[in-house]
Amino acid sequence: MIRSFTPDEARDHFSHCVQVFGGIPATSRRLGIDERAIRRFLNGERPMGDGLLADTAKALRLLIAEASAAEGRLASRGASERLRTMSDKSQDQHIAAAE
Repeated sequence: MIRSFTPDEARDHFSHCVQVFGGIPATSRRLGIDERAIRRFLNGERPMGDGLLADTAKALRLLIAEASAAEGRLASRGASERLRTMSDKSQDQHIAAAE
């Protein structure tokens, strides 16, 4: 059975998520919530419902997908640049080591 967060645990987790998003303005944009409301959630002035936490989890999954796609583009670009500068023999060794 999964237990619910206490209000303090929910606030702590939400606070960490705000940091991951890049601060209050970025969290506001990601969640579509006014910055003042974000601050009130963080200060404990407004209770956090399950909907807010679910929306935050959804926004985090989207951020992960965006970051993974960006990383993939950078990694493939970096790999192709490195392979272009290697000799044929070192390319073969590099590819064999990766397999």
